[in-house]
Amino acid sequence: MQLRDTPDQQRFREELRAWLRATLPTLDPQPSQDDWPARRAHDSHWQALLHQAGYAGLNWPAEYGGRGATPTEHLIFLEESELAGAPYVGVNFVGLLHAGPTLIAEASPEQRERHIPAILRGEEIWCQGFSEPDAGSDLAALRTRAVREGAGGEHYVVNGRKTWTSHAEVADYCELLVRTGPPDGPKHQGITWLIMPMDTPGVALRPLMTAGGSTEFSEMILEDVRIPVANRVGQEGDGWRIAMVTFAFERGTGFVSEVVWARRRLVEIAALAREKAAWEDSQTRRRIARLAAEFDALWALVKRNVSEAEHSADGVPGPGSSVFKLRFSEARQHLDDLHAEVRGRDALAFDDELCTYDGEPGYERLRSLAYTIAAGTSQVQRNIIGERILGLPKEPSAAKGGAR
Repeated sequence: MQLRDTPDQQRFREELRAWLRATLPTLDPQPSQDDWPARRAHDSHWQALLHQAGYAGLNWPAEYGGRGATPTEHLIFLEESELAGAPYVGVNFVGLLHAGPTLIAEASPEQRERHIPAILRGEEIWCQGFSEPDAGSDLAALRTRAVREGAGGEHYVVNGRKTWTSHAEVADYCELLVRTGPPDGPKHQGITWLIMPMDTPGVALRPLMTAGGSTEFSEMILEDVRIPVANRVGQEGDGWRIAMVTFAFERGTGFVSEVVWARRRLVEIAALAREKAAWEDSQTRRRIARLAAEFDALWALVKRNVSEAEHSADGVPGPGSSVFKLRFSEARQHLDDLHAEVRGRDALAFDDELCTYDGEPGYERLRSLAYTIAAGTSQVQRNIIGERILGLPKEPSAAKGGAR
């Protein structure tokens, strides 16, 4: 693992900085959080600019429109973009960080050719249809059924419900997990990963309001939705393994920008503490120092995970990504707790009139609570670390007979 830039990486970093300095002032302001058509247009425009400049899909294959660069250069891109205040992936979150990398690793050449260039150009928005209302964090307990129909069994007919479907209201496609095996079989088997066009008849959306007042999630109801078998990624019944590939990318690199953001935010909180005399409290100084050390260590862990993926045969991050996800999600909550204590009652505000915090402080603190749930709860991460890294015995199943 290289912790310092090589001459080529330093050259790439300087070229990127120059492009960001020239391009960011030309962007329109971010639209309202509730104006989804405008948000799609804004985020897609930014993605198109990246694609035109050769910065879209840095480590994706050049044959599908990517740059074919190394994962380390991709990490440099994420770091410099966040430091420069560039737009986040926004509504392209699932397509760029989950579905796209999974298609590269698991899809057929025809599926890659069809979807990956369009994702990179900002022309295809994706959402994720994994979680279900009755399965909680136990993803393998999903009940959405898909049954083969047609003269030659050329379609799956899907019925069920999904929830916490991010950006479904503007998505063109959904990465959908369905149960194709017997409902009473082993729950990790008989799951299949499908590409579902969101304009397919039978797909209905119901927006969900979060505690912070945002509407980026929806409940998705599927009634007799017909999806061609050609839209299946991988083999029928192999969806659990493919979903783990999706999660490896999400936990391995999906939070990279968040670490850069958190390190920058901690510096601002320390400055605020000095202004408010909170700096005189030795406990506050100790907590700031501890978080600084934690985020430095997490950044080093990101580099290790990226380096490991770079040198692996399939390019997929390993179980070390769960170590990162577990510790980052908890450190991120401690960061917002610290900010609230340093700032006082203003930390409850949803309008940051003092412009001392990037985003609404009240909303950001509420949003931080989701970090230990999203992309697999902390309990799930601890199980993965215990079983796959430490080699501990598997957790006993609550189901009668011990089947998992």
